[in-house]
Amino acid sequence: MNAWLHVLHFLRPHWLWALLALPMLWGLWRVRQRRSNVWRNVVDAHLLPHLLEAGGKAARGTIWLGALGYALAVLALAGPSWRQTEQPLWQTQTPLVVALDLSSSSTASDLPPSRLLQARAKLATLLRERAGGQVALVAYADEAFTVAPLTDDVANVALFLDALEPGVMPMDGQQADRAIAWSARLLRQAGFEHGDILVLSDHADAAADNAARAALRQGFRVSALGLGTASGAPYRDGEGRILHAKLDAGSLRALATAGGGDYQALAADDSDLRALGVLDPDEAGASAQRGEKGLAWQDGGYWLLPPLMLLALLAFRRGGAFAVVLLCVCLPMAMPANAAESSLWKRADQQQHERIQQGADAYRKGDFAAAEKDFADIDSAEALYNQGNALAKQGHYDEAIAAYDRALKLQPKMEDAIENRKVVDAARKRKAAQNQQQQQKKSGGQDSPQDNKGKPRPGQQDKQQAQPGSPQPDSPKQRQSPPQQSQSAQSPQQKAADAKAQQAADAAQRERMAQAMAQAGKGGQKDESARQATEARETPAQREHRQAVEAWLRRVPDEPGNLLKTKFRLEYERRQKEGR
Repeated sequence: MNAWLHVLHFLRPHWLWALLALPMLWGLWRVRQRRSNVWRNVVDAHLLPHLLEAGGKAARGTIWLGALGYALAVLALAGPSWRQTEQPLWQTQTPLVVALDLSSSSTASDLPPSRLLQARAKLATLLRERAGGQVALVAYADEAFTVAPLTDDVANVALFLDALEPGVMPMDGQQADRAIAWSARLLRQAGFEHGDILVLSDHADAAADNAARAALRQGFRVSALGLGTASGAPYRDGEGRILHAKLDAGSLRALATAGGGDYQALAADDSDLRALGVLDPDEAGASAQRGEKGLAWQDGGYWLLPPLMLLALLAFRRGGAFAVVLLCVCLPMAMPANAAESSLWKRADQQQHERIQQGADAYRKGDFAAAEKDFADIDSAEALYNQGNALAKQGHYDEAIAAYDRALKLQPKMEDAIENRKVVDAARKRKAAQNQQQQQKKSGGQDSPQDNKGKPRPGQQDKQQAQPGSPQPDSPKQRQSPPQQSQSAQSPQQKAADAKAQQAADAAQRERMAQAMAQAGKGGQKDESARQATEARETPAQREHRQAVEAWLRRVPDEPGNLLKTKFRLEYERRQKEGR
């Protein structure tokens, strides 16, 4: 009890000044009492009880109940608190969108070894030294494209730095105005009302200044970081012409002025980034971002509301004072200890927010089934997107895609949902192909005309599935003869010899693959043995299909630069079709 009293305090103590009004209420009651005593001066004492209404004690009781109710209301407004609970902390952090000039002029060598490499190093420093806040990366030349959307995970942005070069852009140019407009669009879609845009280039024009003013009117500050030197250096553009690029600091300074930001030339250290204020996102005017959890004092004023409401009801009844006192004493003991966390005291939006937080915690812990339940029945784009992620982690691809579709219906331009839907859809197709292949294996490799219409018979080639450059089916029953000898001229002995030679070659190939996999460890040996056993049960048609798929996969580029180039090209073509 002493410990409880020791930590008891009020979150809004200024409300306690309202208790000074209690003497005024008592004074009003005394004035009323004196007015009633006026009759004593003009009426005989034996007649006074018959003339005045009885109930003086009841009136005094009503006054005391009113005073008690007033005191309870003031104490509840003052916010009594005696315990702490864990809740999310909020901090102001400004989001940042970096717009990098990837025109051919970025290859100029006036900043050795080149402007582009210096810009990459500067971005790496920015991502490493920035103290929190979401970051996005936009690359622009003739058009602007999103390299990485706004995210708290700066490592995800850093993955693409080495892939940034003019070759990934569909068209050459230096349209900084489009980069600024695109960056402001990213900030708006993420729900921010304030944010920073940092342009890395060697010059700006009037269109860029107008775009910076438009971004500033939306609440987004535009700053500039100059690439290059005043003397400049030659470079070769996309058409092979030799041009000269130099830093136009005046135009970039005008751009920063129009956008309400600052301008700095690229420096060898991080002094330029610190002068621009992009390393410390905790500034005025920033948008709220969720941080880590911490302890906060819990407002216990709600404990006083039930007795206050009962007091208001019972104060009008005779003998209600004792019942009020009894309820005020017993009700707190009857209420649950976790009443503060009960949904009884929370609005619908607070309950949804708590469920989203619980789902996020379950997702991080790997309990995707619990996360799916927490995100269910919440009609918001964020909850539906998270529910789709939880379903995808459980392998429920159809349900995940449906959740992404509902999220995109509420927020059509939610880039994370668009990208994740593409990934899950590809995984669903791969799973369907694997299930079909497994069903074919379970059938024992026998393709009857009734069950497999249109499928190649053993030793035949499926011309519809075969891709150019893919390996041909290799069947012991029907092999291709050497060029100097036709298939019909082979003798049975030669056919048997060819079959044995093929089997020996296959065995040798499997042995070499097993030796290579043995160096990867025991786990790799088990996988290789399982793969060999699976391949041994394949029909010629299944083997042909697998080899064609493997050949196609070997032709798919997996470098980040190629992926960005393909992504930007497809986006550019889509914009051209839409007339944007």
